Order: sequence, then structure tokens, then C-alpha cells
Amino acid sequence: MKEGRERLGSRIGFILLSAGCAIGCGNVWKFPWMTGQFGGGGFVLIYAICLLLLGLPAMTMEFAIGRAAQASPVRMYQKLEKKGQKWHLHGYLALAGNLALMAFYTVVTGWMIYYFVRFLTGKTEGLGFGAMIGDPAVNVIYLFIAVALGFGVLSIGIQKGLERVTKYMMLLLFLLMLVLVLHSAFLPGAEEGLRFYLVPDLSKINGEVVVAAMNQAFFTLSIGIGSMAIFGSYIGRERTLMGESVHIILLDTLVAVMAGFIMFPACFTYGVKVTAGPSLLFDTMAKVFTNMSGGRIWGSLFFLFMVFAAFSTELAVFENILACVRELTGWSRPKGCLICGIGIFLLALTTALGYSVIHFVPFAEGSAWLDFWDFIVSTNLLPLGAFVFSIFCCYKIGWGWDNFVREANAGKGLKVKKWMKPIFRFVVPGIILVLYIYGLVTFKWK
Repeated sequence: MKEGRERLGSRIGFILLSAGCAIGCGNVWKFPWMTGQFGGGGFVLIYAICLLLLGLPAMTMEFAIGRAAQASPVRMYQKLEKKGQKWHLHGYLALAGNLALMAFYTVVTGWMIYYFVRFLTGKTEGLGFGAMIGDPAVNVIYLFIAVALGFGVLSIGIQKGLERVTKYMMLLLFLLMLVLVLHSAFLPGAEEGLRFYLVPDLSKINGEVVVAAMNQAFFTLSIGIGSMAIFGSYIGRERTLMGESVHIILLDTLVAVMAGFIMFPACFTYGVKVTAGPSLLFDTMAKVFTNMSGGRIWGSLFFLFMVFAAFSTELAVFENILACVRELTGWSRPKGCLICGIGIFLLALTTALGYSVIHFVPFAEGSAWLDFWDFIVSTNLLPLGAFVFSIFCCYKIGWGWDNFVREANAGKGLKVKKWMKPIFRFVVPGIILVLYIYGLVTFKWK
């Protein structure tokens, strides 16, 4: 163990913190609108298969690399690779991926805070997604709040700041979601909404749906850019990493499924299109809450839970970026927080102003900076990063299978078995590569 390296205070802290990194806007903002756009239950089925077949092995490998190296993504390969190898170049791509993710994720977090404030103060008249993203002042102010709060927490430290705050946020998040699920279950359109959400229509499953499900699985688990590896570096070897990965994925999936239970009954009750895309959560839930008894209270609770979900991921990725920068520069935690905060704020201005001042149409008509950053992260760096992890862990040209299994199986819990080797070694990288290429070929560039 690297002397003086910060550590998490408990196993539950590690699980909730890692789950917090996985649980976020990917579950409660992106998962519902992708489910709506890609056919409902069929997408959910393929998504669940991707989590089990690809997500679990990839998360176990990423945790193993982090724990074995006891370093951030920019240094972990250098601790494990053989002399003269270039695996460490992926560490810098992982850092770039975290920055690209925060270039739009912090803006989305700001949107959640804005909606929460509007409902809390009762100023919901004229509230809408289109009006919000087109207002540069709103976007810049709430982006600043999201970044300042995140790095403010991290400046306190790992145990006193990040771990403690995330624990409370995650527990409150689950409680709020449970209340809202029970509420949605009694809406008039609950049965029809749940049928769309849970019953697969196999005729709607195609290559595009499978690629989208894989990318969403990696996005929601934050796998491929070292976001999980950094937390592996903060824990001891008392528990096996596959066992811990199972717990984290179950928590992550539970939140995503609960988000669907909240939203789709509401969509079918109030006649809102499930194919609305990124605006689905904002426009749907705002319409629902403004047309129901006690809507201000329910709306405040819902968007408070969204703020918690967004911050749990933001804090985790901020910590990953901060750890990388500190290892490269030797800066103190407060200094690193200040400089990283300024840098991310400036980078995220592209997204914050992308619908009003800094116009950019990277792909099809209607796309903007958010779509560009999401393409960099979700379509490219996450699946490619998972592919690199699988090759590095499973082949002698990298760290090697024996070293990976020794690290992953250290401690008590579910272990990587011999029969799993072909899955880790051939199935995972093979499927990722095929779906990645197919996704690029069929991507709607224009």
C-alpha cells in the first residue's frame, strides 16, 4: 500500500461511493429517455443482458487495476505494465474522458438544481426545457453552482468530505425514489405505462438497440475511463472485487428501474410522448407536477432526488480528475480543487452556452455541444476503455490473467472462476469491438 495515500473509511462507504459514481443522470435522466426512444421493454431486456455479460466483468477488471496499482488512472498502468510498454497512454485518454464527461454532465447537474429551485419557490409558470437551455444566464449561473459545490465538498477530503456526503445523499435518494414509485403506481395510466416499460416487444430489437444498450450500460456504470479504478485504489483487500461489483451493479440497476417506474406511468397518464429524448424528464415531470394535487411538493422532492443523483456521479468523477491532476503536479487537495474547478467550469461553458451563444452542429440538424461531448464519451471512450481493460487484464501482452485473478479474488466474497476465463478473454472484448464498429458505421452523422 502506498504510504500516505488517502483511504475510504468503510466497506459501505466504498459500495455507496462507487454506486454513487454509477448512479446519476445516466439512470434517471438518460436511461428513461433512451428506453422511450428504443422501444421500451426490449431495450430494458438487452440493457440488463449487457450489464451482466459486459458490465460485471469490465467493472471487476477496472477495480482490480486500480486496487493493484494504488494510483490514479494516469499512473496505474505505469505501476503494472512491463518495461517499454505503452499501456499508460490509455491513462491519459481516461483523464480526457472524465473531462469530456464533466463538460456536459455539470451542465445537466445545473439543470437539475434549477428545476429544484423553481419548484421549491413555486415559480413554475413558463418552466420548460427549451426556455431553460436557451437562457445563457441560467446555464452559466447553475453550472457555476454545480462545479463550486462539487469541488467544495472534495476540498474537505476523502472520508470527511466525499465519503460522508455521498453516504447521506445515496440513502436519501433511495428513500425519495421509493416514495415517488409508490405515488406513480396509483396513477390512472400506470398499467399501460408499465406494460410499455417491462414487456419486451421483440420486433423492435435491432442492431441499433443493442449498441445503444451497451453504450448505456457503460455510461451508467462509468466504466472505461478510470472512474471506478480510482475507488479501487482507495480500498483494502478484505473483499473480492467481483462480489463488490455485483452489489454496485444491483444498486445501480435498482435506481434505473425505479426511475422508469416513476416516469412511464406518468407519461401515459398525462399523454406525454415517451420518445421526447433528452427533454423527457424535464418537460414530462414538470407537466405532471404542475397538473396534480400537491404538485409543488412532489416536484420539489423529485428534483431534489435528481440533484442527489447527479451530484453522486459528479463528486466521484471530480475526485478521479483531481487525483490524476494531483499525481501529475504534486498539488495539495485545496489547490487542485480550485484549479480543476476553474478548468472544468471553462470547458463546460461550451455546453452551457451551446444552445444560445456558442452554436455548434457536430452531427445531424439539432445536435449541439452536449451531443458532441456525449459522442466522445459514450460512443467512443467508454466502450474502447472497457476493451483496453479486458485486453490488459486477460493477455500476457498486458498485466496478464493470473495477476488479474490474484488481485480480483483477494479477500472474502464472490470470486472469478476458471470457467469464466473465456467470457473475460474472448466474449467481452469481442462483443465490445463488434458493437463499437457497428455503432460507428450506423451512427447518424448527418
